[in-house]
Amino acid sequence: MIQGTSSGAGKSMLVTALCRILTNKGFKVAPFKSQNMSSYTYKIENTDKVISNAQAIQALASRAIPDSNMNPILLKPIGNSKSRIYANGEFLSVMEAKDYYSDFVLDKGLRIALAAFEELRRKYEIIILEGAGSPAEINIQKYDIANMIFAKKVNAPVILVSDIERGGCFASILGTMMLLNPSHQRLVKGIIINKFRGDNTILFPAIKKIETKISRPFLGIIPKIEHNIPKEDSLDRDSNDNKIRQDQKEMINKRTYPRSIKKNDETNNHQEATDQSDLDREISRFAEKVESSINMDHILKKIIG
Repeated sequence: MIQGTSSGAGKSMLVTALCRILTNKGFKVAPFKSQNMSSYTYKIENTDKVISNAQAIQALASRAIPDSNMNPILLKPIGNSKSRIYANGEFLSVMEAKDYYSDFVLDKGLRIALAAFEELRRKYEIIILEGAGSPAEINIQKYDIANMIFAKKVNAPVILVSDIERGGCFASILGTMMLLNPSHQRLVKGIIINKFRGDNTILFPAIKKIETKISRPFLGIIPKIEHNIPKEDSLDRDSNDNKIRQDQKEMINKRTYPRSIKKNDETNNHQEATDQSDLDREISRFAEKVESSINMDHILKKIIG
């Protein structure tokens, strides 16, 4: 399972990359996110079921057919602490946050997610799970079926990813580990730093210090990679994202991908992918850069096993 020290750490993109990397190595791979909050959905072909766009893109990265089991619980926020709840791809009800946590998530919600995961496990060799937000949100930890509760239920090893671009990367890694229950700490098998710019050797002394404190290896330093793969719907937005997301809404359903606003970064010469084949090539390009930046041998031998 890929978990993050914060929202926007790069979990969705790392799962997308790992799905393509492992698929290229000959494994039958599927993505999975037990619970996702997103306004942007994908309608599964020849059905009325929906999943998050992020899991649909990850399915494309896996060269797999999108399946409601890949995102068994979807929350579409509608304001005033209310969301439309979809279970197994189908609309269930509108719930307020307090009712979702108190009456649904730990009982029916967890059972739905576990059943969906087991369905995927029958069909695929490797399932790449994605967490949500941070596992160290202590106010909701006991309800958090998207992170450690689920990882422990299915005995999934966890890789923790942290966004260094935000600042406070090493403090967030250490703080996250300290706030986890001991049984959940044991699930964490390694750390990845994401979105780094510059000479990564300057990070080595800090990495060594944190490795000593948490007794977990760092598995890679992923550079800031400019890409045109649609981002997950989250709070991690820049000034252009809102406009881009409006253009992208329901784009996967249409099998076309609109051109984005050109970004100001002069190093980014890519336009938004305009069709599924373009998106597939962009996923491959992104995955190649990620693979060259992480210790994939260690992940395969020591974590995936």
